[in-house]
Amino acid sequence: MTVSLKDVAERAGVSIKTVSNVVNNYRHVTPAMRARVQLAIDELGYRPNLTARHLRKGRTGIIALAVPELGNPYFAELAGSVIDVAAEHEYTVLLDHTGGRREQEVLVSQGFRARVIDGLILSPIELETEDLLGRDQDAPLVLLGEREYDLPYDHIAIDNVAAARTAVRHLLDLGRSRIAFLGARTDRVNEPSHLRLRGWRAELKAAGLPSPDSLIAPTGGWDHANGADAMNRLLDSGVTPDAVFAYNDLIAIGAMRVLSERGLRVPEDVAVVGFDDITEGRYGAVTLTTISPDKQTIARLAVRSVVNRLLGTGDPVGTGPRELRADFRLVERESTLGRV
Repeated sequence: MTVSLKDVAERAGVSIKTVSNVVNNYRHVTPAMRARVQLAIDELGYRPNLTARHLRKGRTGIIALAVPELGNPYFAELAGSVIDVAAEHEYTVLLDHTGGRREQEVLVSQGFRARVIDGLILSPIELETEDLLGRDQDAPLVLLGEREYDLPYDHIAIDNVAAARTAVRHLLDLGRSRIAFLGARTDRVNEPSHLRLRGWRAELKAAGLPSPDSLIAPTGGWDHANGADAMNRLLDSGVTPDAVFAYNDLIAIGAMRVLSERGLRVPEDVAVVGFDDITEGRYGAVTLTTISPDKQTIARLAVRSVVNRLLGTGDPVGTGPRELRADFRLVERESTLGRV
């Protein structure tokens, strides 16, 4: 049988309004009264009707998260973090998969689920600035990732250039000098791969080393097969690097497979650094050194941004769009250090 506010009020000997104040965490309830009502809640097993609560505020209680690839472990792990954080704010998360296609990202951003969701967290790949200039949806939009936009929406990312430089500096400190970059897409200058490529170039330049195009292996996508293909093409071209910095862990793992098949040892012959710190990289035959973005902070900032917009508050105070940064760290493992 469903327990109501009235049942709790009768058990605690207080008014329904007092129970409502406790459930909604209003500050003016005294500690003694709060404890008395909470005891009745615990004894009866009362659970608030969150759907009804959101509907009374004219909301659905749902936030959408749209990512390019749910099958990509990075986005799967990020989605898990977003779901956990949203639950803390009493929101449910609706997951959308865009495939990284511009038309789908436009469809999502322009509110084809507008009657279902209160806000949208979007990680775009192909979306352009002009696609959002005419957006007239009331649902708050928060952008994730490293695409560079000049738009009136909160944007959450790590510093990809700095992260890439950290990865390359690690390889340089190990005495590597022919460091290849796998995963560039030369057709789109604002994508994350471009920023990581920029960091690769900058750190090599700072070390007094060239960054020839012969060390850059573009990919058509960002999974294991793309990494394997890029590594094969690089080696077939006659270039044998002594290190690889990959756009992401999936590309790095695919590249390591090819290196092993072609008789090159990791890290003795070729050291490898990935990006994303996915679970798979921690349990391979050779564990993967990688850049680890703070996915929990990214999720927390994203959900909090949506909730603040819904409540009409800012964090920090203000209503303008914000560029919010999450941290990252280099995780050193066997693909650069060898077995310890």
